Amino acid sequence: MSAEAAATTTTTAETPKTPLARLTARLAHVTTNADYSEMWGVQLDDAADNIPSQVVLQKFLRANGNDADAAEKQLGDALAWRKKMQPAKLVDQHFDKSKFADLGYVTVHKDDNGKETVITWNIYGAVKDNKATFGNVEEFIKWRAALMELSVQKLKLNEVKELIPEGGDDPYQMIQTHDYLNVSFFRMDPAVKAASKETIQTFSMAYPELLAHKYFVNVPFIMGWMFGAMKLFLAPATLRKFHPMTSGTTLASELPGIISTLPVEYGGKGPSVEEAGQQLAGSRGHGKGGSRR
Repeated sequence: MSAEAAATTTTTAETPKTPLARLTARLAHVTTNADYSEMWGVQLDDAADNIPSQVVLQKFLRANGNDADAAEKQLGDALAWRKKMQPAKLVDQHFDKSKFADLGYVTVHKDDNGKETVITWNIYGAVKDNKATFGNVEEFIKWRAALMELSVQKLKLNEVKELIPEGGDDPYQMIQTHDYLNVSFFRMDPAVKAASKETIQTFSMAYPELLAHKYFVNVPFIMGWMFGAMKLFLAPATLRKFHPMTSGTTLASELPGIISTLPVEYGGKGPSVEEAGQQLAGSRGHGKGGSRR
């Protein structure tokens, strides 16, 4: 074998073969450039046996069709955003109750097999003044990121023991429910549109593949513009996870495995969201969950 052929063989052998291996090989470069290495409570490193770190990389790869280069760029952007925003610390930050009380909750449900389902609830009917809540987009993004981080903590990604099955369902995801019951301020309000679009764009970058499904319940027809905005930033595969519903009680038919603890206002048999849900520490309105009545 010639020296040139031998060199080519060696290079080929040393090149990581799978997208996950290629992204893992680039991870130290990515974290060094970002000067940050934490993602969703997981400290990233390039050890192939670090399952939590590998699962994070799998999610970025899945969000980019297993394109390692695209996943690397998004991961770098997300790390830079986390370094600047420090979203995990926002969970304990006190937000203005007059703007955010009773607007967001997190619940955890177990099915008969003990599998947990994490649900984030955004109760937009609790908004008292849309300009106050949505007018400062940066403040709204911080509150929304804090609620997302609270949900991510419930996923316990830093404790996972198995990789996401190749080509299979991702077991490390949550559900989001956006409730528009009694909402009257979404009629093309510019403050709401600006905050919604910024949230969609930011979260599609910073929290890829964390949602199993996203349910929009009690949705008025006027909300069509919001779904149009989503199409600008989200992949078709992600959009397929989105389910608009005109009635809140329809949700139970989508989640039959946890109907015994699903809030009664969504067709379940469990306590209401405001009774069972956890709010951010600084956003509580009434008791543990507050009240939107």
